This record gives sequence, structure tokens and C-alpha cells, in this order.
Amino acid sequence: MLKGKTALVTGSTSGIGLGIARALAAQGANIVVNGFGDAGEIAGIEKELQALGVATMYHGADMSRPSQIEDMVRAAEGRFGRIDVLVNNAGIQHVAPIEEFPAERWDAVIAINLSSAFHTTRMALPKMKRANWGRIVNVASVHGLVASAEKVAYVAAKHGIVGLTKVVALETAATGVTCNAICPGWVLTPLVQKQIDARAARDGLDNDAARRSLLGDKQPSMQFVTAEQIGAMAVFLCSPAADQIRGAAYNIDGGWYAQ
Repeated sequence: MLKGKTALVTGSTSGIGLGIARALAAQGANIVVNGFGDAGEIAGIEKELQALGVATMYHGADMSRPSQIEDMVRAAEGRFGRIDVLVNNAGIQHVAPIEEFPAERWDAVIAINLSSAFHTTRMALPKMKRANWGRIVNVASVHGLVASAEKVAYVAAKHGIVGLTKVVALETAATGVTCNAICPGWVLTPLVQKQIDARAARDGLDNDAARRSLLGDKQPSMQFVTAEQIGAMAVFLCSPAADQIRGAAYNIDGGWYAQ
């Protein structure tokens, strides 16, 4: 479905981003990989994706730095011509009460989880409009729809991503470019595993009990959402069936938002 097109997936060296990159590559899209990690592991990711018959490139842009984001988009366009599918997925987390929340962590979360999506979008959108086709998929969170205590920066950023999605969708409504958001619940990513580890240490639980406790607080299905499920949703949003889905925020959350 996406043969000959190019997808930039930020934060795609692990977790949700890697799952989306794999799903898009399976549909024939060339992949621009972005994120931090061991050079050997990143090379392995590229090799895995290339085995699906697509071309890849890696750019290690720090998503908190607009100049590096601009360099990444230019490099991707220089290699592939343009970005057809933009997946804004990069994210970090910090958990603390507001009065104890370090100002520098607020700035970092907002920069990486929200501002980076603005910078990639403003850079990639002109060529999408000229081609009259493009897909922008913003990985928000169920925390873009509801709040949880002690996650002030993350919740603010993810609510902002949902708002950004709606504005871009309106500004591209008369074109072949669409913009939508995916709002996952708990996904067993390294980011979430850190929260499980913290809960286990805090409450004296083993890892399995801490996982069940985390899920039980919010996610009625008591199952983690998988990166593969999110990747499949991203593929659907790139399909012709989604041509008139614009500005939507799809929650994949095991019933979290339904409560």
C-alpha cells in the first residue's frame, strides 16, 4: 500500500515507534529511523527493516532541539525527495507532584513530546501539500484525553498534541493530507517499565504484581496495548479508507477512556 513512499518515525529505535516503523515498512514504505540507542542495535533495526524490501536511513536528531529536527527533515528529503508519512512519536516522561516537579523536566517533556511535533510538521507539510498527499500520525496518549495525578507535563503535552492534530487537520482539510492522533493506554515500553519498577520498589511488590497493580488502576482489560496494534492503526490511517478521517483522536486503551 505504501510502496515508494517514505515515512519518518520519530523515537523509532524502541517501543511504539519501532512497532509503527515495522508496520509501515511491511506495507512498502521507506523508513527514516530516529532515536537514541546503541549504534549496533540501530544498525540491526535498519537491517531488519531493509529485509522487508525497503530503504532506510538513520538520523539521531535530539527532538528537544529544533535545529537538529530541521537537519533531520532536510536530510530525509535529500535522500528520498519528500516525507510522505510523518509519525510524531518521540516522548519522555517524568512523574512528580506539581510543587516538586523540576522546571527543567517540564521544559524537556514539553519540548520532546509536543514542540518537536510542531517542528517536524511545519517542515514536512509544504511538500506534502504540493504532492496533494500525506499522512501525519501523532502518537498522543489516553493522557491526551484524560488526566492522571503527578504527570503534569506529560498530560499537558499530550493534550497539546491532540489540539495540534485538530488544527493541522483543519488547515489541510481541502487537500490530500490528513492528520490524526492515536491515544494508547498502557503499553509495555521501557518508559512504562520504569513506572512498574518504581511501583514495585515503593509498594514492595514483585514485577508481575506491580504490573497488575498498574493495569488495575486504569485499564479495565487488564492487558497491555501492544506496539503491533498501534502499528496496525497507523497503517489504517495511511490507507484510502481513512481519506476522510481528519482530526480524530483514536484511543486504544483497553477501556480506560470509557470509564
